[in-house]
Amino acid sequence: MNARAGPVSRGSRTFRRTPGGWGRIGDVTLKIVIDAASATAPFEQLRTQISERARSGALPVGYRLPTVRGLAEELGLAANTVAKAYRALEADGVVETRGRNGTFVAAAQGAGARELAAAAKSFAERARRLGADRDTAHAAARDAIRAVYGDD
Repeated sequence: MNARAGPVSRGSRTFRRTPGGWGRIGDVTLKIVIDAASATAPFEQLRTQISERARSGALPVGYRLPTVRGLAEELGLAANTVAKAYRALEADGVVETRGRNGTFVAAAQGAGARELAAAAKSFAERARRLGADRDTAHAAARDAIRAVYGDD
């Protein structure tokens, strides 16, 4: 971790170096803590922390995340580790990458709803290819939901 403290310019944005990571100066600060002694992989710790903060609203929609290299340097991780976490977050619909403009917190509900609809469509298409009728597909979906959520 870099020993410098205080505001640091990164392109057109100013970030505050905190003990745990980067954060934009203002009312939102990104603080990430990676526990090297944890059995959980660093990329998963990073993914989980950003995901939880985004879904809770602590990181607002449109918040620009630090660059892969910048966050990797600050956390003492390999750039590929941070990139892997960002890719997983993008696949989960938590963030969106806008090319060279950066990675931003996505509208979680919209992205989550789209991903759920895509998964349901994929299931329905697969069930149809397997020759299942509508009632059999519904029953299979209900059984899977019951298995995951329980018998409430």
